[in-house]
Amino acid sequence: MKLLNYTTSYFAAILLVLLGIWAVIFYLEMLDEIYDSLDDGLDNQKMLVINRAKSDPEIIQRLNFEDGSYTIRPISNKLAMNFRDSYRDTLMYMQNEKDYEPVRLLETVFKKDDEFYKLKIITSMVEEDDLIEDLLFSLVLLYVGLILSIVLLNNLILKKIWNPFYGLLQQLKNFRLEKDQKINTVSSNIEEFNLLNTRIEQMLEKSVSSYNSQKQFIENAAHELQTPLAISINKLELLVENEDLNDQQIELVASVLNNLEGLTRMNNSLLLLSKIENQQFPDEQEVIFNDLIEELKRDYEDLAVHKSMEINIESTSVLKHTMNRGLAKILLSNLLKNAIVHGQKESAIEILISENSFSISNSSNQASLDSDKIFSRFQKNSGSKNSNGIGLAIAQTIAKKYNLQLKYFYSDKHNFQLNFPK
Repeated sequence: MKLLNYTTSYFAAILLVLLGIWAVIFYLEMLDEIYDSLDDGLDNQKMLVINRAKSDPEIIQRLNFEDGSYTIRPISNKLAMNFRDSYRDTLMYMQNEKDYEPVRLLETVFKKDDEFYKLKIITSMVEEDDLIEDLLFSLVLLYVGLILSIVLLNNLILKKIWNPFYGLLQQLKNFRLEKDQKINTVSSNIEEFNLLNTRIEQMLEKSVSSYNSQKQFIENAAHELQTPLAISINKLELLVENEDLNDQQIELVASVLNNLEGLTRMNNSLLLLSKIENQQFPDEQEVIFNDLIEELKRDYEDLAVHKSMEINIESTSVLKHTMNRGLAKILLSNLLKNAIVHGQKESAIEILISENSFSISNSSNQASLDSDKIFSRFQKNSGSKNSNGIGLAIAQTIAKKYNLQLKYFYSDKHNFQLNFPK
């Protein structure tokens, strides 16, 4: 959930509760005022009827409401002593409405000539009942409209306030350190946003500077190492051609030459690994892995024939993925070369390509390998003298760069599977 929607949802929930409580209290208060008004009217009418009854004995025997709004009946002294005035709502049949309608009823007791009488007075609640319904409807309408208006206006205002933040967030999302991009911050009236902009600019400037320095150092270090290695190899090759050397001396020089060539390969591999990790391969395109593996098969055909091995490719679908083509070729090349170099002679390498996966398997005299360490740097899983233990680490680094999953498992054969996102 976005920050704007998150804060708005909390605000709406709090507003809903507070306005709900306010609406209920307001409704009950208005209801209480209406009943107070009705009861005050009944009290006033009670006083008028009692005063009239004391001066006009004829109304004492009014036993029903058919010809008026009150009744008077005698009551025993015992009941009269414990009686208290009561107000309540009830229903009464109205001739004009031809139906039962709500009324407010007051029951009280008064004394005349040492006799007690119960007085019942009614007043119609038809208008008041309609007033209560109208009040409730208006209150609900006001309540809903007020909440929607406040939430909508608050959302629009907050969206405008948070615009600089979301603009910065979008730029950071698209920022690539290797492309030497700039972040264009927008000045805001909010102090925290301006502070955030300043800190991000400082952080990115330092990161770009460190990245360029590291990149330059790696390139310089690789170059400085490569030059003396190449010179030493050339001189040793010239020395081997010298006819004055005996067989033992030639063997020693060849051993040194082999070690230097291994060091050269390792230097190149480490340089490649550093370039991948530093995102120095920005160019990307759609790569068809079916065509790429066919191309690599032709490149490694001689090496496979030398070990009497076959490379079988089975495709059930076209596998495509957007990435740097050079890195895609290195990824598949390392997996294929690993299968040939460490595979058993006179065996077959099976490659299966589906819509979302690439797998390669080979037979070997060596048992299952440690899947937790196989992709670690300088982890040698065979006795091959030409292996520097970085090939699979490079393959794993390339896979992670493009959100691919490179896995190893063993089931009679050594299997490497490359899973692509759907």
